[in-house]
Amino acid sequence: MKFCTSCGKSVALQIPGGDDRERYVCTSCDLIHYSNPRVIVGCVPVHQGRVLLCKRAIEPRKNYWTLPAGFMENGETTLQGAARETWEEARARVSRLDLYRVFDVPYISQVYMFYRCEVDDGAFGVGPESLECGLYTRDEIPWDEIAFPVVYETLKEYFSDVDEGHFPVRVSAIERNYRPS
Repeated sequence: MKFCTSCGKSVALQIPGGDDRERYVCTSCDLIHYSNPRVIVGCVPVHQGRVLLCKRAIEPRKNYWTLPAGFMENGETTLQGAARETWEEARARVSRLDLYRVFDVPYISQVYMFYRCEVDDGAFGVGPESLECGLYTRDEIPWDEIAFPVVYETLKEYFSDVDEGHFPVRVSAIERNYRPS
């Protein structure tokens, strides 16, 4: 960051009074510019025991499979954002959204929140950020082509929870040196 978003003057990296870490502070109006983690929201959309996946048409991880998810927008709830992302990426309307999985990914300053939900009428399509979309059983999922660790872990836990018949909300962290188990 080079300039203040309020007055346009230059900013300097410093520790503001009463704080414990460096922030960009305007050299003119003293506005503190906080840089906070991004929230990514998405769904584990299910229809008749199959999970809806999207093959990414964009970077990062173009041509790899993911659950429909993306950055939360200003003015929406996490639930609204997850449903919106599912429509945008897979042209699926979803209902009965229940918080299912939360991941902290501190090394890239992100927080992921996934909701378990149903695909209304089993209808879906392909949105502009996807190359293709489909409903998959556990055995049909292209496990070696999953785009992100949070998606891999969510899918693995989802199918384990299906076996148990219990869907607890879990919170965990993905570390920089993550390796799928």
